[in-house]
Amino acid sequence: MTTARDLLIVALDAAPRRPVEQGDLSLALAGAELIDLMDVRALLLDGDLIVPSDPPVTDDRLLAQAGSSLVRQPPYESVEDWLWRRGRGLSATYLAGFEEEGLLTRPQRRWLPSWTGEAALADSLARREAADRWAAQEPVLAALATAVGIRETPAGELPEETGAATPTVLAAVDDAVTELTAVRQRRAVEKAAFDNVWRGP
Repeated sequence: MTTARDLLIVALDAAPRRPVEQGDLSLALAGAELIDLMDVRALLLDGDLIVPSDPPVTDDRLLAQAGSSLVRQPPYESVEDWLWRRGRGLSATYLAGFEEEGLLTRPQRRWLPSWTGEAALADSLARREAADRWAAQEPVLAALATAVGIRETPAGELPEETGAATPTVLAAVDDAVTELTAVRQRRAVEKAAFDNVWRGP
């Protein structure tokens, strides 16, 4: 399992109590992919620039796709630019992948031809492994969950072996989610003001 997949499982399990904005989750998934790609030595960070190395050796289709989409020629992409580019619609991509793999189920109405209702996590080894990692309060997963509002605070200090690159990615995810939240709030204020104009005094 990858950090991105574990994060999505945790987010889906937490959704009834702490729903997560899809845009926030997409940014965090893109950050999780970067961390996973660093773990398999598919890239390193030069400051905040992503420098690819060998293509990742992984059985995970979406992580392999992420590795193949890295910018491989200078000037390299910054972590922030990666989050916004790769993160666009990424939560929907992961959800579709989960559904294809049978990790998500949707209630089916007997008399309706199409799937209806909200998707729910199926009982699976992947779900149990993610739950174990969550229960262990693994710091990287906890930090990403904090960024999207699933947790109040991260579990604790990152292990020394993560090096300086992982905190750089986590900080960029946090900044990007904060920026997206500000954009949503500004749009909500603008919409409310527009609605007030049309309603009149």
